[in-house]
Amino acid sequence: MIKNLPDNSGIYLFFDKKKELIYVGKATSLKSRVSSYFSGVKNMRPIELLIDQVKDIKWIETDSVIEAAILEAKYIKKFKPRYNVIGKDDKSWIYFYLTKEDFPKLKTIREHDFKDFDKSIVLKMFGPFPNIKTSEMLRILHSLFFISKCEPNQKKPCFDYQIKKCLGVCIGLIDKEEYGKRVVRPLIQFLNGNKKMVIKNLEKQMKIFSKNEFFEEANKTKYQIEKLKKIQDASLINKSFVEDVFKEKSLIKRIEGYDISNLGNSFKVGSMVVSDLNGPVKNEYKKFKIKTVKKQSDIDCLREVFQRRLKHTEWQSPDIILVDGGRAQVNLTKKLFKNIFVLGIAKGKNRKKDEFIYASLDDKENIAFVEENKKLFINLRNEAHRFAISYQKRLARLK
Repeated sequence: MIKNLPDNSGIYLFFDKKKELIYVGKATSLKSRVSSYFSGVKNMRPIELLIDQVKDIKWIETDSVIEAAILEAKYIKKFKPRYNVIGKDDKSWIYFYLTKEDFPKLKTIREHDFKDFDKSIVLKMFGPFPNIKTSEMLRILHSLFFISKCEPNQKKPCFDYQIKKCLGVCIGLIDKEEYGKRVVRPLIQFLNGNKKMVIKNLEKQMKIFSKNEFFEEANKTKYQIEKLKKIQDASLINKSFVEDVFKEKSLIKRIEGYDISNLGNSFKVGSMVVSDLNGPVKNEYKKFKIKTVKKQSDIDCLREVFQRRLKHTEWQSPDIILVDGGRAQVNLTKKLFKNIFVLGIAKGKNRKKDEFIYASLDDKENIAFVEENKKLFINLRNEAHRFAISYQKRLARLK
């Protein structure tokens, strides 16, 4: 069964000998995730301790991780698989809900907060969502559906409107009926697992806009459809490193990712992002303002960053170092970090390529590990780039 699993996102279903659904989970890679249960490495969760009870495995592929999370929530709510229920952590499951107001907002609540929660403010609730990065899921949903964060009748447009992520609730460009039609209804359909219906309705709406020569709205709807068809959300699952990666190689405790960004000879910066067994460790991210490099040289900037990083012996040592760059960046990194596995991801001349470059081909185990989990390393590279750019922009604004 495991050999037949696809390397795609989706949910997996474990059944016992009585054909009862005893556990449902989601994954960025069904093949990698399900295989990890049978690797012999245990994390002391109920389903792992009793994995011998699993007699049948089924799975459902999805187009994205967020759709896998929605489908998982539906199965948990409907079937209440016993090893999902007894396997809940202390933080409890997360629910999303729409507020009951003219322009509903999307908010979250944890199950243990239900006791003191005023349910009269709820228009619609969705969940439960186990092991989800709440802020990331909210960000994705706001981006996909233009959900309002602002209040109506403000003196000036909100920030989201200025970056084309709000339909103009703040300045009265949309009334509550239209907002319900264009935002609330498709959002509810999507969170109920009906993405195909959402896209079909949006395509009809786009044709109406075009026919009536509302070309700006037609283009906005077209862009929304394209984003829905190709949702970028591989980093959505909470603890993805422990569930989809580290379980297969439990010796890995920390990965550091580095990137350099500069605007000509000004505002040269470096970034260090960190992931451990529980995923990104944002309080250990570090930013570096380049001090010694005058010319435009990513290699020299990277050298300065590494030299400054190595002075911090109080920081935990990484098991893997990832650099954004090619052979030159990888060779420099390996020279300074001799006993650590090093790799780079090069974008290529057109910056559309993700070429994995290893400092050495001797460590077959680590190479196999990276090759099996390329998406995760690409995401980490992208996070290092995002963190560097955000710091660079902040410096430019302060000048």
